[in-house]
Amino acid sequence: MSENREQFSSRLGFILAAAGSAVGIGNLVGFPVNAAKNGGGAFLLIYAMFVIAICLPVMMAEFAMGRHTDKGPVGAFGALSNQQSGWRLAGLIGVITPFMIGVFYTVISVWILGYLYMAATGDLAYLASEAAFGEYINSPTLFLSMIGVAALIFAILKMGVQEGIEKASKILMPSLFFMLICLVIFVLTLDNAMAGIKFYIIPNFEKITASVVNGALSQAFFSLSLGMGILITYGSYLSKKTNIVSSAKMVALTDTSVAFIAGLMILPAIFSFNPDVNTSELSESSVSLIFVLLPKIFLALQASIGYFAASAVASLFFLLVFFAAITSLVSIIEVPVAYLIDEKKQSRKKALGTIGVFGGLLTVACALSFGMVAFLTEMLNYGGGTKSMFDLVYDLFYETILPLNGFFVCLFVSYRWKKHALNKELSVGNEGFEGSLMQRYVNFSLSTFIPIILLAIFLNTVATKFFAQPLF
Repeated sequence: MSENREQFSSRLGFILAAAGSAVGIGNLVGFPVNAAKNGGGAFLLIYAMFVIAICLPVMMAEFAMGRHTDKGPVGAFGALSNQQSGWRLAGLIGVITPFMIGVFYTVISVWILGYLYMAATGDLAYLASEAAFGEYINSPTLFLSMIGVAALIFAILKMGVQEGIEKASKILMPSLFFMLICLVIFVLTLDNAMAGIKFYIIPNFEKITASVVNGALSQAFFSLSLGMGILITYGSYLSKKTNIVSSAKMVALTDTSVAFIAGLMILPAIFSFNPDVNTSELSESSVSLIFVLLPKIFLALQASIGYFAASAVASLFFLLVFFAAITSLVSIIEVPVAYLIDEKKQSRKKALGTIGVFGGLLTVACALSFGMVAFLTEMLNYGGGTKSMFDLVYDLFYETILPLNGFFVCLFVSYRWKKHALNKELSVGNEGFEGSLMQRYVNFSLSTFIPIILLAIFLNTVATKFFAQPLF
């Protein structure tokens, strides 16, 4: 570990920071409905199996690459391949990806902050109206919220790893868990809540198809921040005393637990609001659920719990989702910041300024692509429809490229860095790893079926998103 390289001060701080990167908007809102629409308990079981069998080995590999080299994606791929340009390019893709994901994630975080303010000021009737979301995302006040989000992210990242990322995670993550549990307890007291629970957890194996299995694997891979360069970067801040294997298990357990518990909040709330809900028509889009459906539920609560209590519940929900967005966004932005610090030798302050300027311009452009600027709103045609700049960024960098980045990691650690070197790094802080069943499984899976599956997901996503022709 280089003398000037920052480290997480504790294993708990690292786990909370890594879990914070994984726990995001999709976990809290999109995952529960996705599960409910695709087999309930059957989907949850398949999801959990994929987390253990596929995601954990990739997560361990990314942590190991980062810690062994004390570098982010570009530096790690470069150092471990003797600076081969092809592998450095793979690392560069691993930096560009989170940078672009940060762009659209910032836009969504801005929307959440705006809705949090309106909920806290008791504007539930407006939030629940049909026109609210469209008006807000095309309102000049949007940019005030954007300044607020940017200032918060800048403040956290400027303080560095221990004083910024780690301390923020130690505050935000426990707060997120507390708010989530409070909301779950409240929702379970509502009429017809148990119907939502049953729909969520009782397995329906008839709904399981090849596309559902593909969706479960994609959800598991994406929700754990794999392929984003985050885990390589966070691994570079790890002490040699840290047990990577057990830490990765804790991160995966935390992320999966939040996603599951969120289902105990979302589905009972939906069924309580509308006992006759047609679940097949529920949108799997987190955006639609957060900004269209749930405000209507909060407004409906006024009849039973009163105006102030309903406003308080809505405010707590939007604060919960905002905290989840911020923990993810901090992790996402840290990757390109660390790249500029490590590879371009910029100070942290200058790196944040560089990312702020270029990322800010792209974020503004994405925010304008919902109707305010025609060119950005109707930028391209693919996949059977007209796509905005926001759509393009989301489809390309979040939906499509992550499994490809994971594919590169699998090939690299198995055939370029070599399995024995990976084993040696994973054994640091974990003396029992060498010769264990876990070691044999990690080596086998990363070099055989995991890269094949990830490549298949990538190709299927490209065919589906850009050509409207799913392969399976």
